[in-house]
Amino acid sequence: MRIIELEARCAPRYRSIASGVALVALSALAAACAPGPPSVAGMPGAAPSPHQPWTPPPEARPVVAQVPAEAPAVPAELSEEAQHLTLTDVVTLALRNNPATRAALFPTISANVSALTNKQVASTVRFGGQRNQISPQVTLSYLLFDVGGRSGARDAAKEGLFAAGFNHDAVIQNTVLQAEQAYFGYMANRALLAAQQASVAEAQANLEAAQHRHDVGLATIADVLQARTALSQARLAAETTQGSLQAARATLAVSMGLPANIPFDVAPPSDSTSVGPVSESVDSLIAQAVRNRPDLAAVQARARGAQASERAARSQSFPALSLNGNGGQVYSDVDQFTGGSYSLSLSLSIPIFSGGAHAYAYAAAKANAEAAQAQAQGVHQQVIQQVFTSYYTLQTATQRVHTTGDLFASAEASEQVARGRYQQGVGTILDLLTAQQALADARAQQSQARWSWLVSLAQLAHDVGVLGVDGASDLAVSPDSTGIPPR
Repeated sequence: MRIIELEARCAPRYRSIASGVALVALSALAAACAPGPPSVAGMPGAAPSPHQPWTPPPEARPVVAQVPAEAPAVPAELSEEAQHLTLTDVVTLALRNNPATRAALFPTISANVSALTNKQVASTVRFGGQRNQISPQVTLSYLLFDVGGRSGARDAAKEGLFAAGFNHDAVIQNTVLQAEQAYFGYMANRALLAAQQASVAEAQANLEAAQHRHDVGLATIADVLQARTALSQARLAAETTQGSLQAARATLAVSMGLPANIPFDVAPPSDSTSVGPVSESVDSLIAQAVRNRPDLAAVQARARGAQASERAARSQSFPALSLNGNGGQVYSDVDQFTGGSYSLSLSLSIPIFSGGAHAYAYAAAKANAEAAQAQAQGVHQQVIQQVFTSYYTLQTATQRVHTTGDLFASAEASEQVARGRYQQGVGTILDLLTAQQALADARAQQSQARWSWLVSLAQLAHDVGVLGVDGASDLAVSPDSTGIPPR
């Protein structure tokens, strides 16, 4: 007996039958392999696209006790704005290009079709000749009862799907935060360079004043040399920051999934919200984080999946009741071999001895479930610590903005007084250079304080789990009287 190709060897009268059966089989295979994630409770089981967050079904967040081949380019729709990208543009590009955003209760029914040709020699008990036949068959297997094994396997798979969806959302929030940090870091370096260039201009003015006083005999050459030294130091600081600015620009490009040498630049944010602390308490923010953090939800889903796997492993030591059915039809060019057949059985499987395999598998699954639960508790504590830390980091950044504003105002007034005294001949060059250095330091600190505050605000939004795909969040900032705008 040998298996042959259906179209090549079967009799013509069976080719239409084979074609129909093959078409049904291919249709079933195509339906089984159709693209698209499975749905859970009527909602998509996965994110619709890599740069969009996953919307979990309600059951995915149960109440938990509180214990590239080619370098990417700027998309065509942004090509005209490539020299003044907004923060929203930066975040959008990051989500599109960043590689990080790319990474059973029912019965089982199966169908198969077999075709054969058989040639046998005649004997006293059988006729000789060749027989061709085709035999489609459908098999049904349904597990009626297994002490939690089926439900455990189903729940483990479902929780694994939930964990994957939450991990996807966590990657999106991490990508948004990285893009914002890179954007604010670049803007901070650009503001620092502008501040240092202002200090260079002031140092140049001081040198000219010292040179003029030396020319008219009111100052020594030492004044000129000290002023020239201060100018060189101011230029060196600006040149150093220029290099840091290019490095920050490269970091920003990488965060958007772009090559560092692509021609682009960014615009300052239009947000003029006054600097201030968030209006909610740290305890309220921690409660939000426990509800919202996708990475915490993911590890909790994995813990629930491990518990479900424990139930499934435990069921292997108990009896299982199954219903099995089989039905088929044989089509043959020999009438004696043509006909249908079916079978239906109810089986009870009782494990008696497995050499300890079931017990060891259950012990391993139980240990994995306990480890997953401990990991979930650890991440829970880590989330609380992160929110607590970022909350007070934001408060410190808020106070720093206010303090650097006062410091700059005082240093600027002191430098103006020292300059006037020196020009009038009642002050020394040392007093002027000291005041100038203090002003340069105050200007540099003030230029970066606002951007540091914005980084702290984005970090807190991320840690609370409310950082949106556009880089915004619903954290309410308390009104502040200073209203310090971005520099």
